Amino acid sequence: GAALVAARGRLMQALPAGGAMLAVAADEASVAESLSGVTGRVDIAAVNGPASVVVSGDAQAIDELAALWAGRGTPTHRLRVSHAFHSALMEPMLAEFAAVAEGLTFRPPTVPIVSNVTGRIAEPEQLCSPGYWVRHVREAVRFADAVGRLAEAGVGTYVELGPSGVLTAMAQSCLTDPAAVLVPLVRKDRPEPRAVLEGLARLHADGLAVGWDALLADTGARRVDLPTYAFEHERYWLEPVGRLADVSGAGLGAAGHPLLGAAVSVAGEDMVLLTGRLSLATHPWLADHAVSDVVVVPGTALVELVVRAGDEIGASRVRELTVAAPLTLPPAGGMRVQVRVGPADDAGARAVTVHAQSEEDPEAGWVRHAEGVLEPATAEEPGLGAWPPAAATEVRLDDWYDALAGRGLAYGPAFRGLRRLWTGDGEVYAEVALPQDVADAAGAFGVHPALLDAALHPVGVLLADAGDGPRVPFAFEGVQVHASGASALRVRLSRDGS
Repeated sequence: GAALVAARGRLMQALPAGGAMLAVAADEASVAESLSGVTGRVDIAAVNGPASVVVSGDAQAIDELAALWAGRGTPTHRLRVSHAFHSALMEPMLAEFAAVAEGLTFRPPTVPIVSNVTGRIAEPEQLCSPGYWVRHVREAVRFADAVGRLAEAGVGTYVELGPSGVLTAMAQSCLTDPAAVLVPLVRKDRPEPRAVLEGLARLHADGLAVGWDALLADTGARRVDLPTYAFEHERYWLEPVGRLADVSGAGLGAAGHPLLGAAVSVAGEDMVLLTGRLSLATHPWLADHAVSDVVVVPGTALVELVVRAGDEIGASRVRELTVAAPLTLPPAGGMRVQVRVGPADDAGARAVTVHAQSEEDPEAGWVRHAEGVLEPATAEEPGLGAWPPAAATEVRLDDWYDALAGRGLAYGPAFRGLRRLWTGDGEVYAEVALPQDVADAAGAFGVHPALLDAALHPVGVLLADAGDGPRVPFAFEGVQVHASGASALRVRLSRDGS
């Protein structure tokens, strides 16, 4: 086995450099049809899911295909590879590789194996044929067919043995059974021993028999009794309200919003100013939104502040809002916030800014965190229609927030609102909801920032070039609240240009 793997890698890398591979978010039949203009120059290299196909071949032809699919509005992603694997550009190595394979001794497998060449359970004599392994280099990887065959055979548990969870994510897109369990045993964002133990624990929790005695032998581990009381507790202290009780004595009007305390019109000017105070003591749910271990007020909270300011002057539609600098919260103390709305132009549009100042360091001055334009509201948008869409495919969410944490986005319970997710026709559909302790306060918001933030969490599914770093929204356009106070939402996300 080692000789076969080593020969395959050596001979592939010895081929002349060149060629390219392209991932296309479309079904196999559509991709095959698109190859008619590049016949003989590009091959289908892998079918990884119902709408995930990789093509491989001549670099110029791959560029032509990328342009073709871009014109159709279909996401593509150029793979970072040294050669065009599983294409005709592999053929110069096949004869030498066949000679290596013919010199090896093959034995039938002791467990059934589903072939990625055929997508079916392999016959023992098939895997013992040197010619099969030559085909394995040249032909397409039929991963989606293989997973489908396992599902047909009644397989409900899938364990990935590999350097990351890439195949687990691909397999999820191929399965429709919501009870299927998929577990990667190695994760790139954590040490291997921890990842393996977490994977085994997940399998154990889902009813799979795990040989713990063999695993823990000679480690010093021992069994202990669980506590005899129920794991329940009850809170007896009041939640902080996060707003001023009465500001009329200071000549101000009450803002009537959990994030803002007062509203005042500026004398002699067509302007309004809303003020408030944000801190982890008064708004503890904000601690559940951390980027690279720093608590950051989400952009959706800035949107909520601006929408409330627009309500004050009858221009509640956010034409545009750009986050100029992240608004971070200190572990102790708070930040003073001001939302300022300027005079109206001839069309009724008004400039709006959000500033903040540290209570601990007022000499540092006010920092502008967001700026944009408000305008009068428009007619209500149509609904989503049938739910979920009939052609959509549901995506499992088991490790969704763990994966985001690996990118530096540490969401706590208040922001872990994604409940279900579907993909189809280049769009993403989702259901999001607030946990009960946060949902109780949702009625005081236009849209609770944690809920709107959760509605944006699946946006990475639309981005083939999402990368590994944290991604948070920094610009908003055309935001309008048609119904306030929701604790749950149905969401449709579409990609528009870049």
